[in-house]
Amino acid sequence: MTADMKEAARQTVHRRAEELIALSERLHADPETAWEEHRAAAAVPELLDRAGFDITPSYLGLETAFHARFGGGPVRIALCAEYDALPGLGHACGHNLIAASSVGAALGLAAVADDAGLTVEVYGTPAEEGGGGKIELLDRGAFAGVDLAMMVHPAPVDVAEARPFAVSHSRISYTGKSAHAAAYPEAGVNAADAFTVAQVAIGLLRQQLPASARVHGVVTHAGDAPNAIPERSTGRWYVRAETLAELAALEPRVTRAFEAGALATGCELRIEPESRPYAEFRNDETALGHYRTNALALGREFAPPGQAARMNRASTDMGNVSQVVPAIHPYIGIGSLPATNHQHEFAAHCVGGTAERALLDGAMALAWTGVDRARPPRPSEGPR
Repeated sequence: MTADMKEAARQTVHRRAEELIALSERLHADPETAWEEHRAAAAVPELLDRAGFDITPSYLGLETAFHARFGGGPVRIALCAEYDALPGLGHACGHNLIAASSVGAALGLAAVADDAGLTVEVYGTPAEEGGGGKIELLDRGAFAGVDLAMMVHPAPVDVAEARPFAVSHSRISYTGKSAHAAAYPEAGVNAADAFTVAQVAIGLLRQQLPASARVHGVVTHAGDAPNAIPERSTGRWYVRAETLAELAALEPRVTRAFEAGALATGCELRIEPESRPYAEFRNDETALGHYRTNALALGREFAPPGQAARMNRASTDMGNVSQVVPAIHPYIGIGSLPATNHQHEFAAHCVGGTAERALLDGAMALAWTGVDRARPPRPSEGPR
């Protein structure tokens, strides 16, 4: 019976292939950044709506989130659809493919939901790139009671197991005092210099950090005119560690580096979190085993450990979901090497033949993994 259901799911995905590819291309051509994904949040559930899913837009009060539901079986399978893009880089992390593959998997599972005893759900999850959209959804009650949450993420090569770092995201701002840089420099308090001091302190700190720790960021504003002492500077900074516990121990040390910039220059410092920290990932080993088997059956090949496979260390708010419900977050290769995620060249690889195969393979592998997790009704129970 399982083989029959997997074949029915496969046929559904193939029948919808052109529509799924068109959805991916539509998102790719019209990138929207975190919390601004209004067109994507409307476009992604269109196929699901036509297939009979119940759609809830602006889910749980988040304008660019949605929820879609099909069936009434006892086993709840959730597919997560990300669709936010990167500032300046567009879909250089392939969220257009994530959304389309999750929709495809949901359509495949919907075709067998009654026979498999499933409730199929799609969560449209905004603002993965730093905004913590899934954390906001969790705080509002999303994912409660889900038996398995899944998504597949584009990468240079296939890797089954997600091992993301925990990460915090912060906005940093220094406030000083402007002055004429040539005539009255002594009257100024230089907010740009504060960032210079902080970045030197962070650079020196790295020698004493664990090898797995990451501290990185960008200065987003540091003055307006070369002949005026900058009175305000701003930046965005990430701190990563193996676990939330390690992150909590590391963050105060980085904060002191920013405090050093304020102390040295006389500026005022403000640090604001962009979201709650992203957690490390907890893989559901049974579901992960099913995914591996299903991906191999589709002709996928998993990469050995190495540089090309390191995308599985990238942080994600799906880690927070995995702390609450069983979850997997495998990576599917799009043949992009030497281009890797968050490069313009990677964005270019997120459409076209190899990306389309990854989209459809990802949808089928997820759908088949949902079938493997299903609990079909006993003959005496009849259809649900």
